[in-house]
Amino acid sequence: MTDKPHIILGIDPGTLIMGYGLLAVNKSNVSLVEMGVLHLAKYKDHAERLELIFKKMESLIKIHRPVAVAIEAPFYGKNVQSMLKLGRAQGVAIAAAMVSGIHAVEYAPKKIKQSITGKGSATKEQVWKMLQYTLKFEEDVRFTDATDALAVALCHHYQGGLPVASQKSGIATGVAKSKKSNGWDAFITSNPDRIR
Repeated sequence: MTDKPHIILGIDPGTLIMGYGLLAVNKSNVSLVEMGVLHLAKYKDHAERLELIFKKMESLIKIHRPVAVAIEAPFYGKNVQSMLKLGRAQGVAIAAAMVSGIHAVEYAPKKIKQSITGKGSATKEQVWKMLQYTLKFEEDVRFTDATDALAVALCHHYQGGLPVASQKSGIATGVAKSKKSNGWDAFITSNPDRIR
């Protein structure tokens, strides 16, 4: 009897484009299940966009039965309206996970980049190339939102793949768990399982 792989759903929240990525984890093997984007720009009503995010989350959870949902935490920007809208999108994604009984774990963008590439200041292209190398996929991704979501899921796996939330809130955070590391030597030392 083989163990059934655990599925991790990664989300890059947004009210114009929401990225999602799903990984299957079977012991030390990690593989791409699906990634894509939900286009929302054509819907003018913000409430309708939020409803579509919730429905997409419900659908992904129903089809793939993830054990965890990892969400990219919003970065701080100067445009307050954009930040509010992004926060709502994130909240709806978290609520959809919680309604399904799944913990949602947040990771800061810098933590995600550091986890995937070993460098917190990595570019989106560097993250994408490392994902291609690690997960062995050839697709040329049109939208970085999908690869960003995939990176969040892989980051969650690298962090142990388990929620660190209290049962009360259902929301965990991976933001405060980062260790100081400098360069490739520290990355290799702290991630021996990622070196082949």
